[in-house]
Amino acid sequence: MTDLPLWAAVPAALLLVLAGLVTLIGSLGLLRLRSFRERMHAPTMGMTMGTFCVALAATLIASLLQHRPIVHEWLICLFLFMTAPVTAILLMQSARRRQRGGPDTPAKAE
Repeated sequence: MTDLPLWAAVPAALLLVLAGLVTLIGSLGLLRLRSFRERMHAPTMGMTMGTFCVALAATLIASLLQHRPIVHEWLICLFLFMTAPVTAILLMQSARRRQRGGPDTPAKAE
């Protein structure tokens, strides 16, 4: 097994801890915020920043272990960064239609 140098292991560990903290804060925001629209923001920011930190740590470690630049983790990030806003937009449009009582709104049970 190849050992990582300390100068690479410490930043990678700090990035992973930061990713966990940002994701935890986003999850707590999901619990604390009241309305649906407020709840959309906190986990999305946590997911984006958490994914960025994990990908940066994975790129650093994989590049050092392979002795060449490894960037395929960034393809995963690119896919997440492209799909997360689209998902958020669709959820917000759906919530707005339900609030207005649009044509796709199910009838309320009495």
